[in-house]
Amino acid sequence: MRITDNTYKFLFFILLFIVLSILVYTANDLSISYKEALNVFVNNSLLSLLTNSSIYLFGQNDIALRLPFLIFYFLSIILMYKITDKFFTKQSDRFISIVLFMLLPGLLSASVLVNSAIVVTFLTLLYIFYYQSVGKHSYILLLLFLFVDNSFAIFFLALFFYSLRKKDKYLLCTSLILFALSMGIYGFDTGGKPRGFLVDTFAIYASIFSPLLFIYFFYSLYRNGIKKDRTLSWYIAITSLVFSLLLSFRQRIYIEDYAPFVVIYLPYMVKSFFHAIRIRLPQFRYRHFYAVSLVLFILFINISLTILNKPLYAFLENPQKHFIYKYDIVKELAQELKANNINEVYSDQLDLILRLKFYEIDEGTKYFVTTKKLYYYDLLIPITYYGKTIATAYIIKK
Repeated sequence: MRITDNTYKFLFFILLFIVLSILVYTANDLSISYKEALNVFVNNSLLSLLTNSSIYLFGQNDIALRLPFLIFYFLSIILMYKITDKFFTKQSDRFISIVLFMLLPGLLSASVLVNSAIVVTFLTLLYIFYYQSVGKHSYILLLLFLFVDNSFAIFFLALFFYSLRKKDKYLLCTSLILFALSMGIYGFDTGGKPRGFLVDTFAIYASIFSPLLFIYFFYSLYRNGIKKDRTLSWYIAITSLVFSLLLSFRQRIYIEDYAPFVVIYLPYMVKSFFHAIRIRLPQFRYRHFYAVSLVLFILFINISLTILNKPLYAFLENPQKHFIYKYDIVKELAQELKANNINEVYSDQLDLILRLKFYEIDEGTKYFVTTKKLYYYDLLIPITYYGKTIATAYIIKK
């Protein structure tokens, strides 16, 4: 039975609805981190504007805190769906590509955390969609990007290399000026000594894509490069990837500055893979199908751990080594404090005070709270997940 194009479209929107529902649940299950609290209460940035606007409209809660990034995730998926409209000859290929993009562990994480990565991903896809639709570069968007985030310096550099190939003097000059302005506004850290961060960067990329998927992704970038199938997306992705790896020789990089420009190349990887399968006779395709099965299995594990990560605490000797630890504990602690009629606290942990403030536990002088072990205390509050205590708060009444 042949699946129609409308059926694929229906399946896409159903899956998108399911994923968004899971992400909303995940967003509500997290506690605010210290960096996120800084963006709400201290910093003045794009992230601060987004989070505070959402909180003003929908109340001071975790879903409102993360809602702007869920919206940017949704818009990014829709844009990628539009961009791949005529990219694949088969709708089944397009469907697989958009599902893989939708379920990338790095993209899922970016959609529920207060960070600029998903915003940059959306704006990059918006630029590509505009360029693909009208065949022209949007210089208004480029000027906007200059003031959005420092990571767009890499985007401007990619456009510079692309303009050299296309011999577009206007784009060349514009991208070079914008790159220089971005460096002047935000600066660029070139300090440090070689410390082996290259391996760390590879590991982070592997976690964003899933390990085997990233290996083939890396291969497809290389293969399309030597075949001179160098589109605008290829220049953006390869520039970001190469510079992030080169800089990793000297210093630890912020992967949020580079990953959004890399993930946009995923449809080209999928197209390259299906081409590699279909040029072979059916009896020689089984190895590729085994490889796909293994890749999808590992990707499923990564996705599961990204969304359903709290059970991992049961297997960790030191709960603080859990990758999501800094997004846990505080909401439950605030609830327990309120249950004990404690609404004002002070602490030797300034990050804890700022995080508790989001849950309407104000700073005061009546109660002292800390998660550092004390031998004298008036109240002890254990924070437990799945039967394991991952943190303990000690309260002293003054």
